Amino acid sequence: MLDHTLKQHLHQGTVIPAHPLALDANRQLDEDIQRQLTRYYIASGAGGVAVGVHSTQFEIREPQHNLFEKVLALASEEVEKAELKRPFVKVAGICGPTQQAIAEAKTALRLGYDMGLLSMGGLQGWTEAQILDRVRVVAAVIPVFGFYLQPSVGGRIFSYGFWEQFAEIENVEAIKCASFNRYQTLDVMRAVAQSSRRDQIAMYTGNDDNIVADLLTTYRFEVGGKVYEKEFVGGLLGHWAVWTQKAVALLEEIKACKSKGTGEDWARLLTKGIAVTDVNAVMFDPANHFHGCIPGMHEFLRRQGLLKGTWCLNPQEVMSPGQSEEIDRVYRDYPELHDDAFVKQFLTQSSQDA
Repeated sequence: MLDHTLKQHLHQGTVIPAHPLALDANRQLDEDIQRQLTRYYIASGAGGVAVGVHSTQFEIREPQHNLFEKVLALASEEVEKAELKRPFVKVAGICGPTQQAIAEAKTALRLGYDMGLLSMGGLQGWTEAQILDRVRVVAAVIPVFGFYLQPSVGGRIFSYGFWEQFAEIENVEAIKCASFNRYQTLDVMRAVAQSSRRDQIAMYTGNDDNIVADLLTTYRFEVGGKVYEKEFVGGLLGHWAVWTQKAVALLEEIKACKSKGTGEDWARLLTKGIAVTDVNAVMFDPANHFHGCIPGMHEFLRRQGLLKGTWCLNPQEVMSPGQSEEIDRVYRDYPELHDDAFVKQFLTQSSQDA
């Protein structure tokens, strides 16, 4: 079961960056930079970190790399070293068929992780009933962070009935909706809002194309004269692995607006949301079917000095033509969104502490 303090923390809403993988020019793990990235997320005020997920590259599980346990251990060690006086949730990416998922869940628990972000990707031949059985088995090992992953990067579309049953599974503590689709997002929110466990499940946006609007929206459904509501309270996002200190400030701004904001505050945030989506379009490269997504994230971090390069374990995974120029554009057009000054201070302090 999830610790009570962490459960409250999740439901209050927080920033959970999806942790990238730091490699050197030989495509080998750069342990020092990997650790430094984790420290950056902690220093930025993030309320957790997700490791072993898509942003960390699924190839870490391949035998020739064998990095899954290593990268989970590095992040966990850095969190423990920080001796934080505030809640911080450690989420481990879990994927694969049932036995692989169970093994990864046990590894995550052993390394001090609180939850498993359970991917439903790569199971295209499975029925929804089989996938739900897999969720139940994994949830018996570790608290589950559900994950609706868009089909364009390996996910699949699920029925409304699937999410109705998913929400009723004990030890499902949160769900990340990364369908990048309003209709599919609505399915999940309606199913959770009307479930008997609606108050037990924290909803997190993974829709990097719609971050601000997701967080501002109350989903309300009237059924049989009764009103059911659910909201996205935070985000577990690859986008928030970049410019993280400003992401933390953005979430606080959104919370304040929902609490006592004026019409002008709402309008300003919705406009800012379009700027955030414009940046994400450059970072995630949907124009090229997300081919440059991970190296695009890396390039933002490289420019700040948080990574040394954009290398991925798969040599074919590189930025798309014109993507670098587009990064130039969003840097120029939205200076209020980057945290370069914070990163500079963080790196200076890190070098002094070394």
